[in-house]
Amino acid sequence: MNVSLWVWAVFGFLVLFALALDLGLFHKSRGERHELPLRSAAIRSAAWIGLALAFGLGVAVLYGPQAGLTYLTAYLLEKSLSVDNIFVFVLIFTELRTPPAEQRRVLLWGVLSALVMRALLIGAGLFVINRFHWVIYPFAALIILAAVRLLWGGQKEREVVAAACSICSTWVARIIPITPVYHGDSFWVRQGGRIVATPLLVALIIIETTDVVFALDSVPAVLAVTREPFLVYTSNIFAMLGLRSLYFVLAGIVERFRYIRVGLAVILMFFGARLLLGDIIEFPNWVSLGVIVVALALSVGASLKWPGPDTRPASVPQ
Repeated sequence: MNVSLWVWAVFGFLVLFALALDLGLFHKSRGERHELPLRSAAIRSAAWIGLALAFGLGVAVLYGPQAGLTYLTAYLLEKSLSVDNIFVFVLIFTELRTPPAEQRRVLLWGVLSALVMRALLIGAGLFVINRFHWVIYPFAALIILAAVRLLWGGQKEREVVAAACSICSTWVARIIPITPVYHGDSFWVRQGGRIVATPLLVALIIIETTDVVFALDSVPAVLAVTREPFLVYTSNIFAMLGLRSLYFVLAGIVERFRYIRVGLAVILMFFGARLLLGDIIEFPNWVSLGVIVVALALSVGASLKWPGPDTRPASVPQ
């Protein structure tokens, strides 16, 4: 797949322009320090999804239906796995009692830095897997271990997040001094003649480190779909860009979707097997797309029929 430079340029322009709109750069009177209403979050999330699908249609027009199907499969895979990020974001903000109005600022910087981190990890993953074929086996193991974590590691994940978010004993406090008091939307404040970090910076650092862990799962999974750099990167970026708005749509209800993580685990198991057996069995992308859709539909349907308890804390947007 020979992607012209102008196509990369169009992709970059779309991302930058949409980011500018999302951040309100064309409306300077609007600040980030307010809670995003559910309706606005839903509209923004739908707009990001619509933009991603429109871009996929453009890929299909330029490079054929197969390329469009591959992009759609990779995008839907990354989008579905991003729901697991939201589970962890809710845990982090709950443990740190982050006010909803300040969560937007943390997620903004978290997503922007994640775009750079994903680019580096995707580049490294493509380089390694194209250079050393045997790395498909540890990559497949990472994907399958991630599926096991989703199925049986929920309590351990909560304990790890709670330990990381403990202001006095978190590993972050061993590196930089921290004040346990929020100071608006500031990451740093001056106290007693020295610069100290606020809990907002702790939230950002923990979100950044957990995103690296998530990327170690999702990047190998998308490499099971395609190793075309353009499709891997664009699908990843479009899935990440809508994460902030999607968080405010799902944060208040995500705990009630108790079977979503089971569906995500099934998806990861399938793509781990696809990567592991790719030299033996050919998995058409329409089959992979079907697995994602069916797993998500069944897990959402089961969650709606047998919802979990509503445990929304005060720090989670209602």
